[in-house]
Amino acid sequence: MAEHRKDDREGLLAQIRQSLGPRSVVLIGLMGAGKTAVGRRLASRLDLPFIDADGEIEQAADQTISEIFAEHGEAYFREGERKVIARLLEGGPQVLATGGGAFMNAQTRACIKARGISIWLNADVRVLLKRVHRRDHRPLLAVRDPETVMKKLMTERGPIYAKADITVESRDVPHDVIVGAVIDALGAKLGCDAKPGIAKASPRRKKVR
Repeated sequence: MAEHRKDDREGLLAQIRQSLGPRSVVLIGLMGAGKTAVGRRLASRLDLPFIDADGEIEQAADQTISEIFAEHGEAYFREGERKVIARLLEGGPQVLATGGGAFMNAQTRACIKARGISIWLNADVRVLLKRVHRRDHRPLLAVRDPETVMKKLMTERGPIYAKADITVESRDVPHDVIVGAVIDALGAKLGCDAKPGIAKASPRRKKVR
């Protein structure tokens, strides 16, 4: 029985890869949502390259994100971010993790819509703060009251993130659990079935909890 379930799962993953064609899977959401951790595992399951947009931006600028913010300001960073993501999406298929503010840019959203499937990893403030407190490289949280900033970002960005093709709740559970939910949601969005060779009609957009 376990072997049968494994075969079905592999069949689903193969169908997802085939159905994506040249499109990328693009993870969006606030800092701490798990885009990098989930993205790496998802890419491995789908046998696709994983790319972190922030890492590519830092490499292109030869500066860290914090240094770019400090030296040039957020507007300069966002324009560079837009250009880098557009370039990366030309090289799909891949799993692409984007920075928290990337999806707020209308041109970037349109580019993702044309060349990818967007997935919002939506987490509550408690989970986000628990995760980001482990690292200190977030320029937007370099303030005395990061919780207030995080709540403000969630209020501002939530309605835009909700435009994503798929929403998956990023809960305080092992990352592999979230990866499984993302795979199921992708399969449903693309009209795939666990059994090889069978495809369903594409369903309406569904929120996974």
